[in-house]
Amino acid sequence: MRLILLGPPGAGKGTQAKMLDEKFRRPQVSTGNILRKSIQNGTELGNRAKIFMNAGKLVPDDVVIGLIKERIVEEDCQAGFILDGFPRTIVQAERLTETLDEMCLSIDVVVDFEVESEELVSRLTGRSTCLDCGAMFHRTSCPPLKVGVCDSCKGELCQREDDKEDTIKKRLEVYEHETAPLKEYYRKQGNLKTVQGSGTVEEIFSRVCAMVS
Repeated sequence: MRLILLGPPGAGKGTQAKMLDEKFRRPQVSTGNILRKSIQNGTELGNRAKIFMNAGKLVPDDVVIGLIKERIVEEDCQAGFILDGFPRTIVQAERLTETLDEMCLSIDVVVDFEVESEELVSRLTGRSTCLDCGAMFHRTSCPPLKVGVCDSCKGELCQREDDKEDTIKKRLEVYEHETAPLKEYYRKQGNLKTVQGSGTVEEIFSRVCAMVS
């Protein structure tokens, strides 16, 4: 099982990826987590990524693709993996397809989460993120046991700048312009499946499982 999870910011991709990982034992491959780990470990690609990040620039696609390739050849990914948050553009999707072709691999299912923009804004403005481990919480749907403190590592929780309303609306505009076209790209490949992303986490997970099992 090799999956890609698509959807706008706040659609719940990260939450569903973690649940799929737990149920099917297929690792969640998040570019953010890969970047952090590679930088901490001082790998060649991690050091290259750090240079761009320290300069306030986007990490080039070839570096990100290289990091993903390094991750999915690890032993725990041999039976499959779940790509969360990548690709984000048609160019990235094409590069990913080329890389997987070279590895004699392919994506089985691309799950596209559809959620109304009003609900996305509500979800994201209530979200807080751990400054240390990156864990996410929500004031109504997934509150921390102690306000402002991460359940996992006891780090400080804060609202990210990109989870404030004005920024969210801009992020959604960018998604529609840059990432939404991926739906047509994967529809042409015949592996796109759309899931209704509203409802409880468990209801959404049940729909996803029915698509990928």
